[in-house]
Amino acid sequence: MHTVNIHEAKTHLSRLVEQAAAGAEIVIAKAGRPVARLMPLAEATRKPRKLGILAGKFKVPDDIDAMFVADIEAMFYGSANPGRATKAGSRQA
Repeated sequence: MHTVNIHEAKTHLSRLVEQAAAGAEIVIAKAGRPVARLMPLAEATRKPRKLGILAGKFKVPDDIDAMFVADIEAMFYGSANPGRATKAGSRQA
């Protein structure tokens, strides 16, 4: 473990970071008293993703790209029937 004062750490930060990334631990001291430790980050361990986990859990309709066309057009171009009831959360033009 290597100890440096805060002024030296500010001056040579990139060099110290490279040393820490290579596995060294550096203690940063202020007025001779240790206040911080610069050390390498531990690699995050990730579990492998499992593909197809939701297969068969729901069905996508064959006409999914045609659903709600009238509602979407009404949102963009205004409603063709101003008196027509709209779904909750949408507003009339």
